[in-house]
Amino acid sequence: MDPHLLTRRRLLGLFGAAASVPVISACGSSVGGSGGGETGGGGGGAVKVGLVVPQSGVYAALGTDMQRGWELWLEQNGGKFGDRTVETVIADEGETPQTGVPAVQKVLQSDGVDVVVGLVNSATALGVRDTMAEARKLLIVTNAGAEDVTGPGRTPYVWRSSFTNGQIAAAMGTHLAESGFAEGVFAIAPDYAAGKEVISNFTRAFETGGGQVVGSATPPFGTTSDYQPFLTQIQGSGARATFCFFSGSEAITFVQQYAQFGLADTIPLYGSGFLTEGNVLPQQGDAALGVQTTLHYSDQLDTPVNKAFVDAYSSAHGEAPSCFAVQTYDAANVLNRALRTATALDGDALGAALGQVGTIDDSPRGPWVFENQTPRQNIYLRRVENVGGTLVNAVVQDLGPQSQPAPA
Repeated sequence: MDPHLLTRRRLLGLFGAAASVPVISACGSSVGGSGGGETGGGGGGAVKVGLVVPQSGVYAALGTDMQRGWELWLEQNGGKFGDRTVETVIADEGETPQTGVPAVQKVLQSDGVDVVVGLVNSATALGVRDTMAEARKLLIVTNAGAEDVTGPGRTPYVWRSSFTNGQIAAAMGTHLAESGFAEGVFAIAPDYAAGKEVISNFTRAFETGGGQVVGSATPPFGTTSDYQPFLTQIQGSGARATFCFFSGSEAITFVQQYAQFGLADTIPLYGSGFLTEGNVLPQQGDAALGVQTTLHYSDQLDTPVNKAFVDAYSSAHGEAPSCFAVQTYDAANVLNRALRTATALDGDALGAALGQVGTIDDSPRGPWVFENQTPRQNIYLRRVENVGGTLVNAVVQDLGPQSQPAPA
C-alpha cells in the first residue's frame, strides 16, 4: 500500500507512542473480541508479539491506525489471548524493505517474540517470507496487499488478515461490467508493482464480464504532481468511466485535479477503496463527492459490531477508524481464537490452529474466513457523501464474498 498523508496531529501522537506496550488491564467491554476469559492452548503463561508497523516516514499514519486497532482489541479483552497474557513489542517498519526486514529480524532474534504482526510494505512481507519459515514462527500480515504473499508460492508461516490488491480491484471490474459501463473504461494507476497488479486484475475481471478498457496510463510513482496530461487522455478516450488506484498524497491530488478539470460531471470516477480511505478524504474535500470505490470495510457499515467498534475507536482517538485499524484488530482476534486450540506457540502449531478457526463472525468488516491463508471477505461498493457536514464512504451495495483472484 501507498502512504497516507502524515498529518501534524498524527505526528504528535506518534512521537508520544511507547516502544513497547505493556499488559493492558481490562476495561469491562468486549466489542468484536472473542472474550479474554477463555482458556487458550498451553495452559496459560504469556505470548510475546512483535508488532512491526511504520512509526516513521511516509507510512507512519497507517502504522498509527494499525497500532490503535491492536491496542483496542487488547483493552477490550483484558490484555490477554485466552488465558495467556500478551506482551507487545513494537518495532518501526519504516518505508522500505531496507528498514522493514531488519525490524522483523530484530523482534525475532533480539526480542524473542513468538508471533509477528503487521507490515504495510509488500516487498517487506515477501522479503521476510524465508526468515519466518527458517524461524518457524508465524507472521500475520495486516496490510501488505501483494498477491504473492498468499499466492501459489506461499509459506505456511505467513498469513494475512487484510486483503489482496487484486481482490479489491477485481470486485470493481465485475461491478462496472455489470452496471452499464461495458462500452468503455479508462484505467490509471502509478507505475509501480501495486499499481500494475491492480490494473491487471481490474482489467481481467472487467473484460471477463464483457467490458472494454479503452485506454490506460501509468503516471510515474511518487513524482507526479500534475495529472493534466493524463486527464486530457481520459477526456479524449471516449471512456464512460474512469477506474484508478491512488493512495495518500497522490489520491488527494488526483481526485482534486479530476474535479477541477471538469471530468467528474461527465466521466464518473471509480477506484480501489484506498483512493478515499482514512485521512485523505477530508483533505480531498468536496472534490471527492460522488466518487465510488470498492473495499472490504467502511466505518458506515450498519451492523451492531461495527457501530460498537466505531464508537469505541472514535471515543479513544477523536476520529473514525480506517480499514488499517480493523485489519490489525482482527489479527488480534484470530490469534485469540487460534490459541484456544493451539498446542504450542511455534508457527506450525499456530498455523494449524488458524486453519481451524472457521468464520470470523464478530469482525467490524462483517463475517470472513481464511481461504489459502488470506481472507475471503465481503467487498462493499462505497460512495463519498456528505453526512451532517462530514464526508463519509457510504455503503451503496454489498458485492458479496470475494476470494483472492486466481493467478492469470
